Amino acid sequence: MIFYVEDDENIRQLVVYALNNSGFVAEGFEDSASLFERLETELPQVILLDIMLPGLDGFEVLKMLRKNSKTSSIAIIMLSAKGNEMDKVNALNLGADDYLVKPFGIMELIARIKAVLRRKGTSENPLLSYQGIIVDKEKHQVTIDKTEVNLTNKEFELLYLLLSNPGIVFTREKLLEVVWGYEYSGDTRTVDVHVKTLRSKMGEYGTVIVTVFGVGYKARGENV
Repeated sequence: MIFYVEDDENIRQLVVYALNNSGFVAEGFEDSASLFERLETELPQVILLDIMLPGLDGFEVLKMLRKNSKTSSIAIIMLSAKGNEMDKVNALNLGADDYLVKPFGIMELIARIKAVLRRKGTSENPLLSYQGIIVDKEKHQVTIDKTEVNLTNKEFELLYLLLSNPGIVFTREKLLEVVWGYEYSGDTRTVDVHVKTLRSKMGEYGTVIVTVFGVGYKARGENV
């Protein structure tokens, strides 16, 4: 779960939409009051925090989060148009895990989120939400528009890998290595056959898997 605090509604909606379509579960908040209210019911893995907020600014919110034992260990990434060195230093000294200057690409943001989670020793959410597709790794279950889709083990692993890394191109060789294992002796046509079957089972949602001609496959990614 990712919480994003941003008073600009257009930016907030765009980032939340992009994150939800990139395999995360994200919620947006317009100010610190709504964030702290939500924190009473659920704690996220990551908080994306703008600096210029109405009422309490991002620095004050950051200090409050770090002082509270309930929220002190949550990964916090500051997102701001303020890119000068002192703002970055101030944020990091107050306990921010990272600082990203606007405008930014969603792929960079996702990479920063994953890097922070790795440093925190936090496992990634086993539940992926992507453009109407829900992939539950723990239950080994895929639903599309709330209807379960029956996949083989390899089809499931292939889909999970691609949706976990939206916009990242995987060569056929890399997919064989990761999904089938180092010892697999078959050729790359196996990947093409599985992708074709997977797309067929996903119906109109099969278009989220994009062919990169001469290279391999990727899941559609978005930029903001």
